[in-house]
Amino acid sequence: MDARQLEYFTAVADERSFTRAAERVFAAQSTVSAGIQSLERELGAALFARDAHGVRLTDVGEAVLAEARAGLQAMERIRELADREGPLRGTVRVGIFTNLTRVDLPGVMGEFHRRHPEVDLRLGPSPSGSSGLVEDVRQGRLDIAFHGLPDAVPDLLTRPLAVSPFLAVLPEAHPRAGQASVSLADLADEPWVDARSGFGNRVTLDRAFAALRLSRRVPTELADLGEIPRFVAAGLGVAALPELTVIPAPGAVTVPLAEPVDWRLNAIARVRPGRAADALLALLEERISGA
Repeated sequence: MDARQLEYFTAVADERSFTRAAERVFAAQSTVSAGIQSLERELGAALFARDAHGVRLTDVGEAVLAEARAGLQAMERIRELADREGPLRGTVRVGIFTNLTRVDLPGVMGEFHRRHPEVDLRLGPSPSGSSGLVEDVRQGRLDIAFHGLPDAVPDLLTRPLAVSPFLAVLPEAHPRAGQASVSLADLADEPWVDARSGFGNRVTLDRAFAALRLSRRVPTELADLGEIPRFVAAGLGVAALPELTVIPAPGAVTVPLAEPVDWRLNAIARVRPGRAADALLALLEERISGA
């Protein structure tokens, strides 16, 4: 077996599609299919089950996947050891947040690209928020990711980037919209607009309510934090968001919370990142932590 076959295998495993996997590795679909078939012949076992519903890993495929990722990472480290004095190369897959209002993430990524043009940056969010991003790094699907969960992730390398207080987001006609501050208890009985379960800000806020022995109802859940103030302005409920993520919307206002609730933004990577990933982590820390 060779590295290209392992790359095809992990791409199909991640995408659950030969077509999308071929696009990801910049190869023809027939080439990816032939590579997988060759690998299956060599191993003497089917790695994928194919049916009308798509592609899924077999039990053997599930067992092989972690080792295939580890093998690709080891090969990448070997290449880096042989080329420590040369320019940074390779691929860095980054799980990002798209609603960081005081962080110029495009600018940071653009600066990294100018410094290291031979590194292939691949950026994208997770529909599962921070929880999904952490798991993607653990499983080797990502090299670096942001996360905003309140708990440390002891098995991964963590670089703290920012701390942001939560603000209440209220309709401008709300009776408490003009107050100097508002407590969670004041808003607990109202309908809430929030991120989906698994997002770091949702986990942090749920814990704040639990610490106060309060409960709330969240009839509107969104995967895009930037949209939450617009739904609040439309009268669908109240919200609380980290100040760093609030995108102003006409008809919605922010009010400080009476009880301090902080959201922590971190960057995470596997414990032994490659040279390119390590350089990006350093730049993120420099540009965001130092801002």
